[in-house]
Amino acid sequence: MAEAKSDFDPKDRGHGDPLELPRLACGAMAESKPYVATSGQQNALGFPGELAPDWHDKAIARLGELVDNSRALRVYLDSCVKCGACTDKCHYFLGTSDPKNMPVARQDLLRKVYRRHFTFAGKYFPWLVGAADLTKDVLEDWYSYFHQCSQCRRCSVYCPYGIDTAEISMAGRDIMDTIGLGQKYSNEIIGKVFNIGNNLGLPPKALRNTLEGLEEEIEEETGVAVKLPLDEKGADILLVTPSADFFASPHMEGLIGYAKVLHEAGVSWTFSTHASEAANFGMFIGSQENMQKVALRIRAAAQDLGVKRLLFGECGHAWRVAYSFLDTLAGPFDFLDKNYPIPQHIIEFTHDMIERGKLKFDKSKNDEYRLTFHDSCNVARASRMGNKPGGQFELPREILRAVCNHYFDMAPETIREQTFCCGGGGGLLTDELMDVRTKGAMPRMRALNDVAEEHGVTHMAAICAICKAQFSKVLPQYGFDREGIVSVHQMVSNAIILTGSKQAEEFERRNLVATAK
Repeated sequence: MAEAKSDFDPKDRGHGDPLELPRLACGAMAESKPYVATSGQQNALGFPGELAPDWHDKAIARLGELVDNSRALRVYLDSCVKCGACTDKCHYFLGTSDPKNMPVARQDLLRKVYRRHFTFAGKYFPWLVGAADLTKDVLEDWYSYFHQCSQCRRCSVYCPYGIDTAEISMAGRDIMDTIGLGQKYSNEIIGKVFNIGNNLGLPPKALRNTLEGLEEEIEEETGVAVKLPLDEKGADILLVTPSADFFASPHMEGLIGYAKVLHEAGVSWTFSTHASEAANFGMFIGSQENMQKVALRIRAAAQDLGVKRLLFGECGHAWRVAYSFLDTLAGPFDFLDKNYPIPQHIIEFTHDMIERGKLKFDKSKNDEYRLTFHDSCNVARASRMGNKPGGQFELPREILRAVCNHYFDMAPETIREQTFCCGGGGGLLTDELMDVRTKGAMPRMRALNDVAEEHGVTHMAAICAICKAQFSKVLPQYGFDREGIVSVHQMVSNAIILTGSKQAEEFERRNLVATAK
């Protein structure tokens, strides 16, 4: 299942209108498929190890269960009127030109099978309503095109009926897992969480060594002994963060920023080896059972450590699961302190500390950065932050403006609730899908190029681990610096002035000199 060859030139296609309609290229991405999960990876999640001999009947039965259990899914499959409002709203369609990446066409891959088996017209007059049988060719299309959807939900913003293509893609993936045709990348990662505690498969000893190394690095930089506690019982706060934060740039720089903020706030906090992962790939494969198993690890860790508060790091879909589903999957969290949000995002925590005057910054430390901000899709369209609508858009920007002197937004039709996905979300962040990831990033890269040309923007900040990993790969392909993607808390880390730190002494000296002049 190798990726199809492409003559797509990112550096050439990275200029222009982000919303420009492409010329249609039917079947251009038909051969773009992720690797199939092994039998061991399938079995670990409770799925068949290979395509079942009676896969067709199992698939139809599972589809019936899904529409019986989800009124929303049934409505989404019943209500499309082919108005065309969504056709040009998908970044993968804009980047690949393949009409099956139009949201309505992707939906119809499942809708036509649903109509054939679960509607009167589809059973008796299939040719009148676009109903079709589930054949091997249709299954191949499912495997290709349901894995070219990052479940970003941009199309649902524009749909007059609110049809959520993400839910349909999740249902398609759920059915394929159920019949033994799962995706290697996502299923392997979920298995690592069950076996070890995080997506990277980072064992407790390695995690502890990493945190101790970061403590040494922070003390060398600041002169302050900032601790990154692990499995500390009785701490007030459990911080659950994406495991990428323990591993690579710019994620680790963001993690250092969390630690500095929590230290300066004077709170007691801890990580957990049992729940050393905020991400929940169970959502990507549409499996509520696996979503729940991952979520229950967080509940277990919070209870075992006796914490009072639950804090999440910079991860887009992790925050969607936490904000929208955590209480349903693993609640009630009645053992936590109700005086604080349950759960709370690190952005909310840091913003609150700034509002209360608990944090001081030297904004000049970020003067080499001319920043913009990428609204991560799961935060933008599936969650909220703070105590008023739109907080998920305003809080990160207010933090960036508090720590940087040079901030500029991208075009309004490409940010906030209309934001484009990074191109690597929804379980697509795997090397064999690099072609579709690169093409899917095109609208965002064009918007970034525009603000770079107009305002000299050099860096883009994000609060999602997948976005950061994706942009690290695709930025160079569009002519940008690989290190042009940064964490919001990386910027916080650069500018924060810790009490008693070398930076505090330097800042005071500079103020004295300025006052004397």
